[in-house]
Parts: sequence; C-alpha cells; structure tokens
Amino acid sequence: MNLIRNLLAIIGLLALAVVLVGVVTIGPRLAEFDPSLPKVYAGFAQKLLQTGDPGVAMMWSVPVQEGLSTDDVVESLKSLATSSNLLFVGESPFYKQVQAITGEEYRYVNFLSFCDAQVGMRLLEYRNQYSGFMPCRIALVEDNDGKLNLYSMNLDLMIHGGRALPTDLKQDAIGVRDKLREIMLGAAAGEF
Repeated sequence: MNLIRNLLAIIGLLALAVVLVGVVTIGPRLAEFDPSLPKVYAGFAQKLLQTGDPGVAMMWSVPVQEGLSTDDVVESLKSLATSSNLLFVGESPFYKQVQAITGEEYRYVNFLSFCDAQVGMRLLEYRNQYSGFMPCRIALVEDNDGKLNLYSMNLDLMIHGGRALPTDLKQDAIGVRDKLREIMLGAAAGEF
C-alpha cells in the first residue's frame, strides 16, 4: 500500500513539475498571442471534427439563393465590392480552363479576386508571408447537383490565429474581412 502511495506521489510530483515548466516556458509566449486565438481555433477544431477535412474547416461557405444565375452573382459581387471600396482585381473562370484542356463541358467554377490595396500594402510591410492571403478570393462554385455556393477563406485564422497584430492593422484587416463576408452574403441573396 505504501509503495502504491509513494508511486502515485512521485507521478503527481512529476506531473506538477511538467506543468510548472510549461507555464514558465510557454506562458510568456502565449501572452503575445491574440486574445481571440482560443475561440478561433476552437471554431476551426469543431468544424474539423464535424467534417474531418481541414480545407472545409478553414473556409466560409454561403449557399446562393435559388433562381440566381452565375452572371447575376458575379455582377452582384462586383457591384457590392465597389460599394464597399474593395477593388475587383481579377477573375479566373476555372471551368473554361478545364474545358480548354479536356474538350468537355465542366460545371461552373469561377474565382473572383478583390483587394484593398492600402490594407494589403500594410499587411505586406508587416509580414511578406501574408501575400499568400492576397488578393481576397471568392469562388462561385456549381456543385454536382447544379446548386451554387460561394466560398472564401476564413480570414480569422490570419487575423487572430497567432501573435496579436498591431492594433491599427488588426482593425483594418477586420474591416476587410467584414466587407468580404458582407459581399458574399449580399451576392448570395442577389443584392446589388
């Protein structure tokens, strides 16, 4: 009985030592991280556990209202972006590329790119790797059943997923994120 008690005491002491070492070494580093980090990663983890797919977990998805054509949605995206002071900077009609390569019809998949050049420039001055998030893209995708959906990367992982951004840059990045989300929701409902 004494042997088991002593063994458990040693295990408890070792566990306490590991926790203390973790708090001393990791604690100061965690203090540098954005306060919303736990919430953002918890949401990511929840979606990952639901779907089993990290690609799905890091994306926003908005179904397009029935009856809207691809042209309606594209024009809506462009119009809403302009009214939100986001530049429409390009379009890549993927379905046309697939058709050109295969010679066969392909479902509608189009990537539209938007940018706030001033915020983009500031993000690049902060960290060159943020160029991978630029320009902001919204994909208009027809699924195998003919239904349209809009997809875009959830920018919260960039904004809140690590060390806290400088306050003014963080606010501007949140502004772009919010505009992008509003554009998706509006275009999915056929707003102009």
